[in-house]
Amino acid sequence: MLVLDLALKSLRNRAFSTSLTVGSIALSFALLIGVENVRVGMRQSFSNTISQTDLIVGTKGGTIQLLLYSVFGMGAPTENVSWEAYRQWAEHPAVEWTIPYSLGDSHRGFRVVGTNEDFYRHYRYRGGQEIALAEGRANTDLFDVTLGADVAAELNYAMGDEISVTHGLGEIGFVTHDHMPFTVVGILDKTFTPVDRAIYVTLEGMEAIHWEDGAPPASDDGHAHDEEAEAAHDEDDHAHDEEDEPAHDEDDHSHDEEDEPVHDEDDHAHDDEAEAAPADDGHAHAGDIAIEDVEVRQVTSFFVGTTDRRDVLQLQRDINDFEDEPMMAVLPGVALNEMWQGLGYAETGLRLVAIFVVLVGLLGMLVSLYTSLNERRREMAILRAVGAGPNRIVALLVLESVCLAAAGALAGLAVVYGLLAAGQSVVEAQVGLFIPIRPPGPIELLLLGAVVTAGFLMGFVPAFKAYRTALHDGLAVRV
Repeated sequence: MLVLDLALKSLRNRAFSTSLTVGSIALSFALLIGVENVRVGMRQSFSNTISQTDLIVGTKGGTIQLLLYSVFGMGAPTENVSWEAYRQWAEHPAVEWTIPYSLGDSHRGFRVVGTNEDFYRHYRYRGGQEIALAEGRANTDLFDVTLGADVAAELNYAMGDEISVTHGLGEIGFVTHDHMPFTVVGILDKTFTPVDRAIYVTLEGMEAIHWEDGAPPASDDGHAHDEEAEAAHDEDDHAHDEEDEPAHDEDDHSHDEEDEPVHDEDDHAHDDEAEAAPADDGHAHAGDIAIEDVEVRQVTSFFVGTTDRRDVLQLQRDINDFEDEPMMAVLPGVALNEMWQGLGYAETGLRLVAIFVVLVGLLGMLVSLYTSLNERRREMAILRAVGAGPNRIVALLVLESVCLAAAGALAGLAVVYGLLAAGQSVVEAQVGLFIPIRPPGPIELLLLGAVVTAGFLMGFVPAFKAYRTALHDGLAVRV
């Protein structure tokens, strides 16, 4: 205990050099703990994005690609799934619910997601939490739009505002659908997931804005219906001509006299109506279309919840073997693990860099202690003269090294938690990464112990030099 008190007083006596050494260790250890917190936070953020979803289904391609563009809003989809195929699997006996997604558009850099009311009923995140509304209501009408929390905050949108969707997924798109704006009817509550940075519209609204020339596409049976109507119309005209021809000559003069003023009045009325009615530009406008008039033709992907989780693997195989259309189903957890395996090399690289930075800080401490021995020759000699043996001198220097390493590690831990408390909201808003503030876990405590142990071992280097120094060497006057 006496040696520890002596070590602390010795460090306090050299306050400036001690502060520099503790600061360098603190910054290097803060980098190591910071990298670990970012790594864990990133994994938790990705894992918490989707919960209680058994399968993600889309067109055939990469497993990770399907996961990224469907769940995390990263990357671009390649092909779409037809509505008929989606409905076939949505009505499968093993499927309890589905959430269809239609992607490919954006608004000022934020993704636009076409979906339906099943998104609000069945989507879960962070251990089963439901999607909630901060204000307004869910989008149910054709040109309703519900905003994620970050979208509303960053773009300063409020209820009733109108927005136009752009075809494409970047800041600069290909075509902006100004003729069919959406009206903000709701803003979602904060989830700390990619949901906050998305814009949600109806599937029918997403379909309607992509109509060519602003008009709905002609259906296949519409042409046959037109031909039947035209043929019936011709038959009716022919019958009317045969009936009216004998009477036409007799009544011709009287009809001309009776109809002439009527025609004048009708023409005048028609002219007034034509003048009052707006010109038809051949485009469908938002107010002219009902949601029932729009037929959804395709979706990008859809989430699946099964009636019995024991059927998940069999359902996945059935979807992957679907012959009518190339499709694939992935398990979210398996796809996420596959993604982390691919990113494992990057994580290991970051850890190694942080570990080497900590070693550099500890080496700086070692250099500081070793070089200070020359200035502390007289101090060591006086201690030896009053009865402190070589073992006490070794213990003193080793304890100083341990105290420096421990103080630096604890200060680094405090720096990390201080930065997390101050910058958590900023990082989440700018990067979309939520890093939770949690008490030090086993990994942090292990790293803390490793740094203290390294400081303990490094303390033996200057201690061994002091041990070998003779008593008269410290008392001799050097010139």
